[in-house]
Parts: sequence; structure tokens; C-alpha cells
Amino acid sequence: MQKVAVTDYSFENIDFETKILKKLGCDVVGQKKYTDEKSLIALVQDADYVITQFAPVSPAVINSMKSCRVICRYGIGVDNVNLEAAAAKGIPVCNIPDYCTDEVADHTLALILSTARQICSISSQVKAGSAKIDVPLEMVKVLREITIGVIGFGRIGREVANRLRPFKCKIAVYDPAVKQAEVESEGLKYVSYEDVLKTSDLITFHCPSTAKTRHMLNADSFKLMKKGAVVVNASRGDLIKTDDFIEVLKSGHISAAALDVTDPEPLPTGHPLLQMPNVTVTNHYGAASVEAVEKLRIGVTEPIRRIIQGEKLVNIVNGVKV
Repeated sequence: MQKVAVTDYSFENIDFETKILKKLGCDVVGQKKYTDEKSLIALVQDADYVITQFAPVSPAVINSMKSCRVICRYGIGVDNVNLEAAAAKGIPVCNIPDYCTDEVADHTLALILSTARQICSISSQVKAGSAKIDVPLEMVKVLREITIGVIGFGRIGREVANRLRPFKCKIAVYDPAVKQAEVESEGLKYVSYEDVLKTSDLITFHCPSTAKTRHMLNADSFKLMKKGAVVVNASRGDLIKTDDFIEVLKSGHISAAALDVTDPEPLPTGHPLLQMPNVTVTNHYGAASVEAVEKLRIGVTEPIRRIIQGEKLVNIVNGVKV
């Protein structure tokens, strides 16, 4: 039987995947949590296929693989896999790009609305028995009066923009990978990164973590943003330089933030972002739904099925031709 190695998983078990893969003639071996590189190498070095969730699939891990034909990632982002090392070894890396699009778009809108209306802050005060709500009026936003910058116009960014339309806000889009005409054909304004920072009252992030995007929001870019602007991030935590973020939140230059992702993740107890009343944090929960999890777990087995049944691989993210 061919071996499928699962580097880590957040589910109760991998019975669902095992049932699918056993029918394809595979033996599934997995570890629930990543512990160290040495044990990961021992797990994957003789694997025909590798499935991974959060474990760091480093060059050393990849170079130890003797017969791996594909690395499959639970999810859209692949920042835990060293794509260059996999490409150099001729191993395709596949993701699930259409997983949880609606869930994350819905979650983003919930973060935007709860922050614009200061729902979490007001609720906390009411629950604490306050007779008077102590929220500065300027922190309450009316969506039809503001400009929302959407950074990243892939599947999720587009769905966020679609959800925002009925609220009559101005929408500005930045995505260097998307043509201006494509954005404007949907009735939206295409702007540069500098302009989206300067003109937006609220910015929401929907792009992957790459060498070009990591820390794209930092001390220098914060200086370009409007005083009192709001930041929403349901994409990847390391798009924002956390130390710089804390400073502008303290100063009030950024009035509020709503985060489903952080750097580090999860935030340790006592972290400054957890102590700030103007910051709402959900713990990477945007993708959650019964339907999304089922799609994720089926999707991660699909590249393996395609190889075994002689079909062409799709969703290869590291440029390997097979």
C-alpha cells in the first residue's frame, strides 16, 4: 500500500480522510500535533503523499522525502510549506483555493459591522452593569459615509466587496495581481497601495502571506493612513508588524482593529492586543462551518486521488509541472 503521512491536524481524528484514502489503496499514518523537525522527518521520509495543516514543512523535511509525489495543504494559504524547496525537488504543492470563501467573507463583514458600531465594547459595558455607555462617538462609523479599502481581490476579497455593496460605502481595491479593468468592470475603484492607505477609513486584508506581503502594514505605512482609521484582518497575521500596530493603536492614530488572525498566533495570555478595549479578536475562526470542514477534508484527499487515478493535478501553487 502507498503511504499517506499527515503531519498534523486540528480535528478529533482523521477517520474521515482515512476512509476515503483506504479505498484508493493507501495506508494513512498521522500525528495530531507537530512536536519537532526530527519526528516529522521520520514520519514523512518514506511517504508517497503528505498532508499538512500547520506543521512547518521546512527544506530539511522536504529534502528527507524519498518518494513523495504531492504535498497537500489543509486550507488556502501555504505559508507553512517551503515552496521553493518543494519545487527544487520536483514535488507539487496543492491547496484548496475555494474552501471557506463564504465563511471568511461573512466573518469579515461581522468584524467590520461590530467594529463600526462598537458592538463588543458596548456589550461589555452593559454586561458590567454600566448605566452609561462610554464609547467616543467618533469611533462609531456609518458605512455609507466611509471608504473601505479591500486589499486583495481574490475569491474572498471579491465576496467581501459584494457583501459591502448594499451598505452604500465607497469601496477601493488594491491587488497588484488583478488587472485594473477587471476591478472597474465590477463598478469598483482600483487604487495603488499608497492610495488605499491614504483614502480608506477602514481597511480589510484578504491576501496571502508571502515574502512581498509580510509586514506590509508597518510603521511607515501606518503614517500614510488617516487618523482614526480602522484595520480588519481575516487573512494572515504576519501581514501586519505587530509591535508597530500596538503603538499606533495606543496613540489612537488607528482607532480600532478587528482581527481573526494575529502574529503570533494564538496570542499569549497578557499580550497587549488582548488588553486593548479598541481591539476585537477572534482566534482564526473565520473559516468555521460544518460545510467548510467537510469540503476541506475531502479536498485534501483530491490531489492524491487524481495521481492514483491518472488525472491531471490542479491547484498547484509552487509552479511544478506534472
